[in-house]
Amino acid sequence: MGKGALALLVRGSTENWAPERWKRRFADVCADRRVALLPEEAIDPNDVSYAAVWKPAEGALAAFPNLRAIFNLGAGVDALVADRSLPKVPIVRVAIEDLTGRMTEYVVLHVLMHHRQQFYLWDCQRHRKWEPKFQWAAGAIAVGIMGLGVLGLDAALALKHLGFRVAGWSASPKQLDGIECFSGEDGFEPFLQRTNILVCLLPLTDRTRHILNRKVFARLDRSSPLGAPVLINAGRGGLQVEADILDCLNDGTLGAATLDVFEAEPLPQDSALWTHPNVIVTPHNAADTDPDAISRFIAGQIERFEAGEALENVVDLARGY
Repeated sequence: MGKGALALLVRGSTENWAPERWKRRFADVCADRRVALLPEEAIDPNDVSYAAVWKPAEGALAAFPNLRAIFNLGAGVDALVADRSLPKVPIVRVAIEDLTGRMTEYVVLHVLMHHRQQFYLWDCQRHRKWEPKFQWAAGAIAVGIMGLGVLGLDAALALKHLGFRVAGWSASPKQLDGIECFSGEDGFEPFLQRTNILVCLLPLTDRTRHILNRKVFARLDRSSPLGAPVLINAGRGGLQVEADILDCLNDGTLGAATLDVFEAEPLPQDSALWTHPNVIVTPHNAADTDPDAISRFIAGQIERFEAGEALENVVDLARGY
C-alpha cells in the first residue's frame, strides 16, 4: 500500500477541539504523508485513504471513494455510525491509556466528592461554619458501574483500591477479580438494588438510549450513609432522561448528581441543571482527548495497516461500539 493522504474533519469550537490544533499534531506525526484539514484546505477526494474525524457533517465521508479506514477522535462513536452514508470501511475508536486515565480521574474525583460530603462542606465554607459531620469509611458505600469496557474496568479497579464496594454491569458476562459482575436483563435488578452511587460509562446504542430514568433511579439502594443514591454520568447525554433526573432530585429519589454529558450540548442556558443545588455540571470534559496521544495512536494504526497488520479497536457496527 502507498502513503495515502489523511483528511481531518473536526467540528468543534472549544479550545480542546480547535481544528487547527489537531492539524498541527497530525502534521508532526504524519510528516511522510499529506494531511489536509477540511474544508479549509483543498484536496482531491480520490487521494484520501484515511479520515480522522470528530462529529463530521452527515455525508461528508461519502465523498472519498478510496477511503480505507475512519478514525474517530473521541471514545463515543454513536453520532458517527448514525450516518447512513458512511463508506463500508473499518471505523477505529480511541482506547488509549491517556483517555482511560483521565476518565478514571473524573470518576474517582466525583465519587469521592459525594462520599466525602463536599456539597455540605461547600455550604459550610460559604456560611463560615466549622461544623464537621461524622465521615463514614469508603467500605460503607457500594459503587455500581454501568459499562465494563476499558474505561469502566479501570475506574472500577481504582475505586476498589480506595476501599469502596464495587460492582459492574454489562450487556455480556464478565469475570473480574474483586469486582462483583452482573450482566444482561437478569442481572440489572440485583445490580441496581446493591448500588448507592451509580456511575454510567455505557456507549449510546438503541438499547441503552434513555436507560437512566426514574424507574432505574427508584430501584437503587437507599440504606447507605448517603441516604438517597447518587448518579454520575460521564457516558453519553442520550443515556439520560434529564426531566426524570430533575424530578428525582426534587422529590428525593436521587440525592445528588454529577453530569458531564447532556441531551443537548452545550447545555442550554435555561436548563435547571445549571443552578440545582445538588448537581455538579461539567462541560463534557471528563476524558478530554489529548491531541498528542491520539495523533500518535492513529499514525501508528495507519502504519500497522499499511504493513498488512490488523487495525485495533475496530467498531462492531452490529453492537454500535
